[in-house]
This record gives sequence, structure tokens and C-alpha cells, in this order.
Amino acid sequence: MGKSAGWISGFAGVLIFSGSLPATRLAVLQFDPVFLTVARAAIAGVLALCLLLLSSERRPARQDLLSLAVVSLGVVIGFPLLTALALRQVSSAHSVVFIGLLPLSTAIFGVLRGGERPKPAFWLFSVLGSLMVTGFALVRDSRAAPMGDILMLAAIVVCGLGYAEGARLSRRLGGWQVISWALVLALPATLTAALVVMPATFTGIGAKAWLGLGYVSVFSMLIGFIFWYRGLALGGIATVGQLQLLQPFFGLALAATLLHEPVTPAMLAVTVAVILCVVGARRYGR
Repeated sequence: MGKSAGWISGFAGVLIFSGSLPATRLAVLQFDPVFLTVARAAIAGVLALCLLLLSSERRPARQDLLSLAVVSLGVVIGFPLLTALALRQVSSAHSVVFIGLLPLSTAIFGVLRGGERPKPAFWLFSVLGSLMVTGFALVRDSRAAPMGDILMLAAIVVCGLGYAEGARLSRRLGGWQVISWALVLALPATLTAALVVMPATFTGIGAKAWLGLGYVSVFSMLIGFIFWYRGLALGGIATVGQLQLLQPFFGLALAATLLHEPVTPAMLAVTVAVILCVVGARRYGR
């Protein structure tokens, strides 16, 4: 029963995360990327603080603070900021191809943090998948900016680190508690920064941008992680983590239907190829 609940919870988390890039794309068209990053974290942090207070959760141990700081820097600040900056230069359909590397990034940091020794085939699939993404970036259409691709790759690295560290902590602290404490730990900085960089006026900000901000604040930054870390805790990191492989497909579908962005055959082909490489790396990384 626990494993089934973990898969269901993890799948719900992946569905929520799949809307993050299209929602960020909507918001960043009218909000400054830095303001969007700190505002979404501050809003989610206030909600997480209320959640912790209502549930009377005990504070994490001192030895957990460094790991929580890594989670904060990886998934609360790093990934949102880097993707917001990237999405000012590339479309969400283009950037979602890079999400196919997220399970691999998480696995690599899981190996480094867990001290495991994967088989050589693991690294073969890892390098092959990376080369495919790099090749796609090199032959992309001329309208895509190189810096956007670099920012997306950096986002995948820091997010993988945050996922792996959070997954490790969730075994001890609990699924939803990890992201809640990480958000609260960053709250003084994110709230202060949001007030400092807040635009002088919100006149002219359209409803779509506000909806994008609301989605990434409430769902991408908090609710999605509650489902995701709960799924990892109940179903196991190695198995439930593979659900991330579905995220590029969901993201491409959302980009095409909601934002009417073109999804080229090349994007689909690279996404499928990268996912196959990640599947192989996961298999031989045990």
C-alpha cells in the first residue's frame, strides 16, 4: 500500500512540476526574473511557515541545517532563478528538453552523496545523454540564445543536487517537512529581497503573468514538492524518481497547448533519446 501511495504521490508531483516552465515563461515576460525568483520563494515560504506552525512540527536537528541550506540554494533559489533567466531567451518548449537530464543529474548527486559505485555502463549513458543535449543546443535554430542553453544546464545541475539532498533528508524528516523547512530557512532572505527588488508599480502586469506567478509560488514551489518528497519517502528514491522521465512529455504538451509554442520533431526526438539514456543510466546506477 505504501509503495502504491508513493507512486501516486510522485506522479502528482511530476504533473505539477510539468507546468513550472510554461508558467515561468508566462510570468517572466512581464516580471523581472530576480523578482519572480524571490517573490515565489517568499510566498511559498510564508505558506510553509503557516503549515509548520499549524502542525506543531519539531525543529530539525542542527546537523540537518547544512543539508537544508543546500536544498534551499538548489531548488528554492538556484533552479527558479536560472530557469527564469533562461526563459527570457528561449521558449519553454525548447527548455523542457533539458528537463530530460534532471533524473540523471539527481542520480549523479545521489551517487556522490551516497558513496555508491555504479557500473561503467552508467557513465556511458550519462555521457551519451549529455552529448545529445549539447548537440541539440549547437544545431538549434538561430533564434535560440546560447546563454539560455547554458543557464538551463546550470539549472539542471543545481536542481539535481537539491533533489538528491532533499530525498536523503526526507527519509528522516519526512516528505513535506523537507521543502517546508528549506523554504522557511530561506524566508528572511527571499522576503527581504522581494521587497527590495519589487517593481515601483504593477500597472500593466497582465492576468497571465499573475497566474504564472501564482502557479510557480503555490504549486511549483510548495505543493508539488509535498507530493514529490512524500512519494520519494513512501515509494523509494530509485523507483519513484524515474517518474521524472515523464516530465518532458508533459511539459512539451503544455507548451504546445497553453502557450501555442511550436514543438518540432527535433525537440521530440532529442527528448525521447535523452530519456532512453537516462533510463539506461538509472538501470546500471543501482
